Amino acid sequence: MKTKGPWSQVQIDEYFQTSQIPIRLGCNGGNGTPLLVSLWFTLLNGRLWCASQENSRIVQKLRRDSRCAFEVSNENFPYKGVRGTGKANIIPELGKEFLERLIKRYLGASNPALSTFLLSRSQHEVAIEIEPNTLMSWDFQNRMVSLKDK
Repeated sequence: MKTKGPWSQVQIDEYFQTSQIPIRLGCNGGNGTPLLVSLWFTLLNGRLWCASQENSRIVQKLRRDSRCAFEVSNENFPYKGVRGTGKANIIPELGKEFLERLIKRYLGASNPALSTFLLSRSQHEVAIEIEPNTLMSWDFQNRMVSLKDK
């Protein structure tokens, strides 16, 4: 895997593990237009994992063309994040397992009604495994700190 930017692979993995913001996942939407969606994600064994309904557009498009791009970045000052390219694998039998992991990661016990709703649809959930090919990090924290105070 190719990496560029100021962060090491360890720092990139730490960022993925500690960020509780959605991943923006892009793919070939067909007809020459890209498709971009935001999904909850987790990192496990060097792979990024999401879950979505088996009939969702993102799953349909990734089944047709597994090439994808992604970004995890905060929208608040100071700007930092990781973007990359990769291959997405759709794994139906792991859908419920990863949905449960993602609910725990993003909601914990904070929203039992939403958790119950999401789990009620778990029989139609699939896991999306993203195998990164390239990763590029950026971190403008040091150069932007002085700008914030002005």
